Amino acid sequence: MTTPEMPVSKTSWLRTIQAVLWSFVGLRKNADYQQDLEKLNPFHIIGVAIVAALLFVLGLMALVNWVVVQPTGL
Repeated sequence: MTTPEMPVSKTSWLRTIQAVLWSFVGLRKNADYQQDLEKLNPFHIIGVAIVAALLFVLGLMALVNWVVVQPTGL
């Protein structure tokens, strides 16, 4: 029995985001990594990784600006 290809769903996007975030941390089970290789679209991974890196850099910039603007109180 063959199953038709499933269209891209929200769960695959969530799974892609989860895989990218785990890769940023650097902790990943080999079994999960192998499963991601089979199921996830490489173009989705690249897109999510670029957006996540951009958000990370913007978050760091906002944090630095917030710290610099704070009065020292000394």
